[in-house]
Amino acid sequence: MNNFIVTLSCIDRPGIVHAISGGLLGAGCNITESQQFLSPETGTFFMRIEVATEQSLAQIRAGLAPIRDDFHMALRVDDGTKRTRTMLMCSKAGHALNDLLFAQRAGTLPIDVPVIVSNHLDLKPMADFYGVEFVHLPVTKENKSQAEAELLSIADKHDIELVVLARYMQILSDSLCERMEGRVINIHHSFLPSFKGAKPYHQAYARGVKLIGATAHYVTADLDEGPIIDQEVTHVSHTRTAEQLVELGRSVEGRTLTRAVQWHAEHRVMLDGQRTIVFS
Repeated sequence: MNNFIVTLSCIDRPGIVHAISGGLLGAGCNITESQQFLSPETGTFFMRIEVATEQSLAQIRAGLAPIRDDFHMALRVDDGTKRTRTMLMCSKAGHALNDLLFAQRAGTLPIDVPVIVSNHLDLKPMADFYGVEFVHLPVTKENKSQAEAELLSIADKHDIELVVLARYMQILSDSLCERMEGRVINIHHSFLPSFKGAKPYHQAYARGVKLIGATAHYVTADLDEGPIIDQEVTHVSHTRTAEQLVELGRSVEGRTLTRAVQWHAEHRVMLDGQRTIVFS
């Protein structure tokens, strides 16, 4: 049996579920999981369906094409066993990178990581430990456009489908963000924009915060304002030091980013304007 994931979105109208279910039945599919949501703001209907079938990917796509055209759907059918080819990018902090590589090696994160790109050499030993190619790509004001062109060349060489910024401390250009829209995920501490600049956890400590957290989101030209995929917070007390906040924050960042990457790789995230629909 083959396992496929069907995702679709279209303007809501009666008969969508009936049509798509009937189309899948006609194509010889058994529905094993189904989730749906109607966005009250945009009037858009979203659906994610997992199916088991003896038919091929091409046959399922062909069988659903008339329904797609009739309802003017944005419709995808993906192989549920295919792992997403992912390029990880990092700088000096290794906690998020390690969490992703460990989960991938453990088999709980459905991605393949053929290459890691960094603007520093600090994390090359970690890449070597996991047996992943490491590309050192320094970025300066003078070579930024050249470095981004090389980055795109690396992505093309490895057939990259997703880029994950695992604490990569460089801002991507607007043109690169637009070119890779919906395919780049970033992680940051949830203090933004309240605590900007250097040492946000120390700023939070000085203000006596009681919650710290992290936000995973798609990258857009608007810095740290892309559609949010996942967030997590944890309570802290006055007994915690600034250094302890940093450690707690790193743990939250790693978990949040890993979940976001997993949901993306499993085709559970759909864009609804500046918001996301996450069928977790």
